[in-house]
Amino acid sequence: MKLSDLLQDIAIVRTIGETDREVTGIQFDSRKVEAGNLFVAQAGTAVDGHTFIEQCVAKGATAIVLDNPTYMPQASQEVCYILVKNSDEALGKMAHCWYGKPSQQLKLVGVTGTNGKTTTATLLYDMTMAMGYRAGLISPVVYRIGEERIASTHTTPDAIRLNAMMRRMVDSGCDYCFMEVSSHSIVQHRIDGLKFTGGLFTNLTHDHLDYHGTYKEYIRAKKLFFDKLPKDSWAVTNIDDRNGEVMVQNTEAKVYRLSLRSMADFNTRLTEMLPDGMLLNLAGNELWVHFTGRFNAYNLTTVYAAATLLGWDKMEVLTTLSALKPVSGRFESVAADDGTMAIVDYAHTPDALENVLETIEEVRRGDQQLFVVCGCGGDRDKTKRPEMAAIAVRYATTAIFTSDNPRTEDAEAILDDMEAGVGEKRNYLRITNRREAIRTAAMLAKVGDIILIAGKGHEDYQIIGTEKHHFDDRDEIREAFATTHRK
Repeated sequence: MKLSDLLQDIAIVRTIGETDREVTGIQFDSRKVEAGNLFVAQAGTAVDGHTFIEQCVAKGATAIVLDNPTYMPQASQEVCYILVKNSDEALGKMAHCWYGKPSQQLKLVGVTGTNGKTTTATLLYDMTMAMGYRAGLISPVVYRIGEERIASTHTTPDAIRLNAMMRRMVDSGCDYCFMEVSSHSIVQHRIDGLKFTGGLFTNLTHDHLDYHGTYKEYIRAKKLFFDKLPKDSWAVTNIDDRNGEVMVQNTEAKVYRLSLRSMADFNTRLTEMLPDGMLLNLAGNELWVHFTGRFNAYNLTTVYAAATLLGWDKMEVLTTLSALKPVSGRFESVAADDGTMAIVDYAHTPDALENVLETIEEVRRGDQQLFVVCGCGGDRDKTKRPEMAAIAVRYATTAIFTSDNPRTEDAEAILDDMEAGVGEKRNYLRITNRREAIRTAAMLAKVGDIILIAGKGHEDYQIIGTEKHHFDDRDEIREAFATTHRK
């Protein structure tokens, strides 16, 4: 592709060299640069890509995009240097252009918020496929292109991989794409250049302050997604969340509101809740679904709103909703032979944990004990650790604090941070080894009791240091049940 074509929508400060030249590919990783490539130098959070510019030129890069003028040469004949206002933004827009602007050939719906993103995006994908359409999915659990499954690496992948996947979606006949939009991807401009048909806001609670610094900045990151939606798109916001109206106050998109509490464009009332499902009055229609919990009532209302705004038949949407099943690792039940129940859930924020525990509290009998196994990730927001522990001991008969993904932090230090939140409560154990923590919960639970294993959900690994080790909460509790809860 011509370099000049790639630069059409880019905010350029200065150019040295001729832009009327062919480029053979775009790279932001200097290790992948080949002859004829365009290299985009990004400041990054750990490594500054500008320091690799000379190395990329030596490998045959024909053009360099950068936003640090210090690395701009006085003159150049062989290589074209383009100084831009923001390299991250330029990469997003150029990647979209390189792959033929695939988002403009799809109905792309973005889902953002703290909790419920994966469930909402995945259910929209499941519904679309069940109704006979073809769709793609971008989530932290899995990427999907029609029926094809691709291992997921990030909630929102880098701009090049993101656009490459959307290109494949278009080429394979997909009409729709549903993607989680993380706060990181918004501020890092990974989604820049994409054309969204609609945006969905689930809720906003305490998370990612290790990256954003303050809750105000976290809100700003999420809101930026809606600020950039085009005039011909739509936005659905949850007005029961205190930030629901904040998200859409500056958007040019057509705004729709949903609520379980007050009048809105999309209303739902939770009529009855049982361990294996609930009865909803959704948009004036009674509907039994295979989900439980008020948080899932919000997720399903969001799915219904998006589906109808995409133009699908409302009764067909409701019929399909009633047949959908929960997403892997989201309130996923694992039963022992004797009827003892474990619930595995991805809840890794204070609000998500409380939502799950409130749901369990509503459906469990007075004689059922509740064991809560939970931890907090290392190298992540420390401020939520005591909050998580306080919530766990408030609801649990016995809470067991354990490792999550400690990463490069000392697992014992993480548990120290959690313990700081329990106050005078003493209904907890501290078992650092996650496998032993799960086994202990299984041994303590009597027939009919409930165990919640929170924090990792669908993840089939544990990160200790910088290495990933196979670990699946669902396999662990099944094995523990097999030895402690046989009939």
